[in-house]
Amino acid sequence: MTDYARVFLKPKEEREILQGFPWVFDNEISHVKYAAADGSGWKDVPLAECEVSDGSGVEVFTKAGGFLATGIINRTSKITVRLIAQEHADKVFSDTKAFWEKRVRDADSIRHLHYSDTDSYRLIFGEADFIPGLIVERFCDTDGNIYLVVQFLSLSCEIFRSDILAALEKICRPAGIYERDDADIREKEGLKEKSGWIKGGSSATTITITENGLRFAVDIAHGQKTGYFLDQKDNRRAAAVFCHGKRVLDACTHTGAFGLNAAKAGAREIVSVDISPEAVEMVNKNIALNNMGSVMKSVCADIFDLLKKYETDGEKFDVIILDPPAFTKSAKMIQKAYGGYKEINLRSMRLLNEGGILVTCSCSYFFDANTFYDMLMHAAMDSHKRVQILEKRGAGPDHPVLLGYPKSEYLKCAIARVL
Repeated sequence: MTDYARVFLKPKEEREILQGFPWVFDNEISHVKYAAADGSGWKDVPLAECEVSDGSGVEVFTKAGGFLATGIINRTSKITVRLIAQEHADKVFSDTKAFWEKRVRDADSIRHLHYSDTDSYRLIFGEADFIPGLIVERFCDTDGNIYLVVQFLSLSCEIFRSDILAALEKICRPAGIYERDDADIREKEGLKEKSGWIKGGSSATTITITENGLRFAVDIAHGQKTGYFLDQKDNRRAAAVFCHGKRVLDACTHTGAFGLNAAKAGAREIVSVDISPEAVEMVNKNIALNNMGSVMKSVCADIFDLLKKYETDGEKFDVIILDPPAFTKSAKMIQKAYGGYKEINLRSMRLLNEGGILVTCSCSYFFDANTFYDMLMHAAMDSHKRVQILEKRGAGPDHPVLLGYPKSEYLKCAIARVL
């Protein structure tokens, strides 16, 4: 039996872990007990004096000595231990290849309950699929080829990358695997940013996928994050129900996906807006792919400025879709984000015709559901509108929510009627 280092928590810090939270922060740790490298016995030291190598397997205990879970230690990160299993370390590390293959296979089998072989979806959603820090998107192109886009965002999965990649190849049999580890979160984990083909591929990194019967070009190398936001797939279909014969504003469009779903549903006019020239170029490509140029156009503009201009010019829409990027990535910026979300929602409510539909979203975990719906209430009040929430939605079933880990329930999508 191997002696793994033992991380002991401060009193009462185990509560969230028992509820399912998968992280241990540095300020929650009382001390670490581990076998000295020189064979002189066990050391019992504060975290700051710990000599356990980053990336090592550790066992986590309560202050009183009760076993909680096995994890990977990384003293470089404030998330000092990411938990990977509730079993003891010996069982976990006896065959890591089999361990990670089972995790990948479990995630894959859950997706097959909801999606067909020709669908594109998120295959691995990090902690919510019990593989902390790992994101895997499964894209199926129009020829039936599978491409995976992977992000190893924490040391806890980076050290097992060969086992995880082997499992992905065995289970998914992809034509190519592209790595998008160009996210700044890797720096906080002590990891270098990198990107490129791991398997297959070529100089061409744009693939065409099908979603809800529409075709979309996805730039897996240069698009935001992994190139396409799969989490809104079902919400785009739900929003399209309200668009037949309507004039639609699709704000912060990214790839034009909401707008194209509206066009397919029979909208008479769609204006899709994004501040990024690169995004607008992709929107135009997707409009052409679907032959929707007669009803849909793109505009490159700051949505805050454009909404003000539309209001001044007396423009009106029947449906407005707001899918902005996260206005806050930290708890410290919530109030500033509140103001930004409120402004675009308030102005959108003013631009809607009587009984118009507002589809409004927030993808920031820190801007939680209570704050989001409070913002909508105050936007309605200040715009002198009455608002009915017709649906409260979130991410699709390929983004499972892990109880005890609220960060996994990040996406809010409200479909509302504005009076």
